[in-house]
Amino acid sequence: MKKPDVKKLARVLRVMVLIVFACNLLALFMVPGLVGLRQLQVDWQELFRMGSDPQELVLPVLYLFLMWPEVFRHIFQVWKNEYVVLTLFLLLCGMCTAVILWQAKRVLDTVLKGNPFVMGNARSLKRAAVCCFAISGAALVRLVWSLFHYHSPAPLTTYNALFVPIFFMGGLLCLVMSALFRQATEMREENDLTI
Repeated sequence: MKKPDVKKLARVLRVMVLIVFACNLLALFMVPGLVGLRQLQVDWQELFRMGSDPQELVLPVLYLFLMWPEVFRHIFQVWKNEYVVLTLFLLLCGMCTAVILWQAKRVLDTVLKGNPFVMGNARSLKRAAVCCFAISGAALVRLVWSLFHYHSPAPLTTYNALFVPIFFMGGLLCLVMSALFRQATEMREENDLTI
């Protein structure tokens, strides 16, 4: 691949990462409201009718953002309320995902500058690995909590069970990439000193 093609691909990826990052932050603020709607067992089709007047959508969307005080009111009852556990889990995953996306943006920035083998990329990938491990650990804790809470093996078929190995492997991959970037940076610095 020629250099301009790599930079073009890095630009496209950077734009995509920034779009997903913005959507992630928006969704992060909507999490308590979405979980609150689930707790109240609101009919989504009734709430967001297709072809309805845009003014009718203001209240449901506003509700999604204003559910935060309700969550904080019940925050100390985490062990009693499964919806608060779900909210905390989704907030943790959302924050970790935002960090992962920001670290990807930082790596792509160095690629666009034409200098990807810097120690900063190794650190960025290490931070992304820590966030992947945090999501994997939180999913494992939630899975174990669900198994004991429901007294059933049904939680083994949920996305929590899937998050554990996927994000664990993602963390390992980020650690390997971090080590590769660190090694390449050290080799480049040694070559610069010998010349």
